[in-house]
Amino acid sequence: MLKAVKRNLDQFIESQSMGGVVLALAAALALVISNSPWSGAYTAFRDWPGELRVGGDWLVLSKSLLHWVNDLWMAVFFFLVGLEIKRELLKGELASVRQALLPAGAALGGMLMPALIYTAINAGDAVALRGWAIPAATDIAFALGILVLLGSRVPASLKVFLTAVAIMDDLGAILIIAFFYTDSLSLSALAGAGAGAAVLLLLNRLRVMAIGPYVLVGLVIWVFVYKSGIHATLAGVITALAIPLDDGKGGSPLSRAEHALHPWVAFVVLPMFAFANAGVSLQGVTPGTLLESVPLGIAAGLVLGKAVGVFGASWLLIRFAGARLPAGAGWHPFFGVCVLCGVGFTMSLFIGGLAFQGQGADYETQLKIGVLGGSLLAGVLGSLMLLRGSRTPAAR
Repeated sequence: MLKAVKRNLDQFIESQSMGGVVLALAAALALVISNSPWSGAYTAFRDWPGELRVGGDWLVLSKSLLHWVNDLWMAVFFFLVGLEIKRELLKGELASVRQALLPAGAALGGMLMPALIYTAINAGDAVALRGWAIPAATDIAFALGILVLLGSRVPASLKVFLTAVAIMDDLGAILIIAFFYTDSLSLSALAGAGAGAAVLLLLNRLRVMAIGPYVLVGLVIWVFVYKSGIHATLAGVITALAIPLDDGKGGSPLSRAEHALHPWVAFVVLPMFAFANAGVSLQGVTPGTLLESVPLGIAAGLVLGKAVGVFGASWLLIRFAGARLPAGAGWHPFFGVCVLCGVGFTMSLFIGGLAFQGQGADYETQLKIGVLGGSLLAGVLGSLMLLRGSRTPAAR
C-alpha cells in the first residue's frame, strides 16, 4: 500500500511539474500576443461563440470560448482536484491527523494572511473587496514546476509538503467559491443537482467500478449546478468524491481516472485556461498602475501574505503542537518553499474572474497585473532562497 501511494504521489508531482512549464509558456504567449499587432485576433479567439442544444430548445447553452473554458473545461480540472483530495485524505499524505497537521495548518495560515492583507489595502472600496480571496490560492503546477527545475537542491520532502499544502489550499478555494461567490440560487436546479449526487452515491454503494456511469451523471449535475447559480466547476468535485477508491478489477477506479486525466489537464486544460485568461493589454499601464489598491493588494497578499501565513502557522505548529519540519529540510529552504506558495496564477485568476465578473475592463486588467506580477515575484524570491539555503543542515 505504501509503495502504491508513493508511486501515485511521484507520478502526480512529475505531471504537475512538467505541466507547469507548459502553463508558463501558454501564459507568456497570451501576454505577448495581446500586446502585438495580433491582439485583435486574440480577442476574437477568446470571444469565439459556441452553442450547445439538447432536445431542441429544452436546453440551450450559448457561450464564448472563454466561458466554455472557464465553466466546462475547468470542471475537468476540478474533477481531478477532487480525486486528488479524496486520495490524499483517505490513503495519502493527509490520511492521519499527525500527517495532515502541518500542511493543513500551513494552508489555513496561507489563506487567512493574504486575505487580511488584501482586505486592509482595499478597505473602503466595496467592489475591490470582492477580490479578497484572490491571493489566497496557490498554483500547484507552477510551484511544483519550479521545485522540480531546481532538481536535487530541494529535498523530496519539501515537494511532498508543497503538494499537500496546495491540495488543502484547493479544498479551501472550492469552499470559498461555493460560499462566497454565489450571488443567487435556483432551488429547483439545486434539487436536480442533489438528485444527481444521490445517484452518484448509489453507484458508489453498489460498487460500480466503471468510470463511465459516474461521468455521465456528472455531466447532468454540471448542467443543474450551472443553472443553480453556483459555479458549474463544482460539479467536477461532487462527481470526483463519488469515484470508488477501493481496488477493483484492473485497479482502483479513482487511480485509473487520475492516471488518464493528468496529461489532459496538465497539457491541454490548464494551458488553454492560461492562454485564454492571461492575455492583458499593457497599453496605458504605468508604474502607478502597479500601486493601485487591487494589484497592490493581490501582489502583497501573494508575496508577503503567503510567506508569512504559511511559515508562521508552520512555526507555531512545530513549536507548540508537535509537528516536525519535513525530513532533511532546514528552516531556510523551508521558508523558500513557503514563499513559493505565493505563486497563485491559475486559481487566483479563476477566483478573480468570479470576483470581478461584470465589473469592467479596468478591474480585469488590475486583476491580471496583480496576479502575474505577484506570482512572478514569489517564484523568483522563493527560487533564490532555495538556491541559497538548500544545503543548510536540517533543524533538529
